[in-house]
Amino acid sequence: MESADNRKIIHIDMDAFYASVEQRDNPALRGKPLAVGGSTQRGVVAAASYEARQFGVRSAMASTLALRKCPTLIFVKPRFEVYKAVSSQIRAIFARFTPLIEPLSLDEAYLDVTDTVAAQGTATQLAQTIKDLIKEETGLTASAGVSYNKFLAKLASDYRKPDGLFVIKPHQGLAFVEGLLVGQFHGIGHVTAARMNQLGIFTGLDLRAQSETFLVNHFGKVGHHYYHIARAIDTRLVTPDRERKSVGSETTFEQDLADQADFESVLQPLVADVWQYCERAGVLGRTVTLKVKYNDFQQITRSRTMVGALAEESALLQVSMDLLSSLRPISKGIRLLGVSLSNLQTREIRPGGQLVLSL
Repeated sequence: MESADNRKIIHIDMDAFYASVEQRDNPALRGKPLAVGGSTQRGVVAAASYEARQFGVRSAMASTLALRKCPTLIFVKPRFEVYKAVSSQIRAIFARFTPLIEPLSLDEAYLDVTDTVAAQGTATQLAQTIKDLIKEETGLTASAGVSYNKFLAKLASDYRKPDGLFVIKPHQGLAFVEGLLVGQFHGIGHVTAARMNQLGIFTGLDLRAQSETFLVNHFGKVGHHYYHIARAIDTRLVTPDRERKSVGSETTFEQDLADQADFESVLQPLVADVWQYCERAGVLGRTVTLKVKYNDFQQITRSRTMVGALAEESALLQVSMDLLSSLRPISKGIRLLGVSLSNLQTREIRPGGQLVLSL
């Protein structure tokens, strides 16, 4: 196996993916502040165009708040089947360059191109080629980050959005991380960043000054991760679909949700992410798990295991909604929702169209 510093990792992140697809398909929406998601009266923003982001509109924001920030905001109902089809086009482009593809959602993925660069150029050249092909074949732009580990590649892809390409080389990793505010670290949200600030930790350099014991004492097991990323260390491998035992998707809201009517619009893109993986990997699952984090940071999960595997996306959405309904009445705001599917089984189609599941 290649040493950590010799790995070549690309992180591709589509720019405002759902909103960009809508603007691509409807020229009248181009250049205008656009939100994909719930209605103007209730619901949640699933995606916001860059024009809307200039007003402070963000994904996972309540639609009412988004409208207050941008009164001219245009709402469009999501078309998940279209987004999944475009995502499959993009994944097919990735597969021309490496089999080591780890999707994170419909619009982003890690690629390990360590074994590809010798024959097809540098990782930076490959990232540019992939960006060019995505633009040519889908009409959409993507941002790419290139580095020697996943953490840095993800940071790099965010660095020059939209339509960006940024490279962090091995000798640059430590200096790059130490100059960032902790809130800019992937995986450190607003609340955790505020807790770190209270402890006098404001930058990557401040974080690196803390001992591993100190970080674990204050942040639990994730403190080990913080200790290593402050040193630009991330040994996680790019894990292709075939190696995964479960698949999940989650989102954190800018405003706590309490209205049951909002939840279906929130769950739909999460379920779409999970189901797109199942279709791509040729698997189905029997166990649905709903993850909920309340505004007081209490976190709970609810699971249901079916007798047979769920065969349709609508069934996964319904089970997820049922699990959420089991928590009613909801007495406090919800700041995070997640859906995962496990007990995965291989899906096979026999002649005649009969569906067969095998372990």
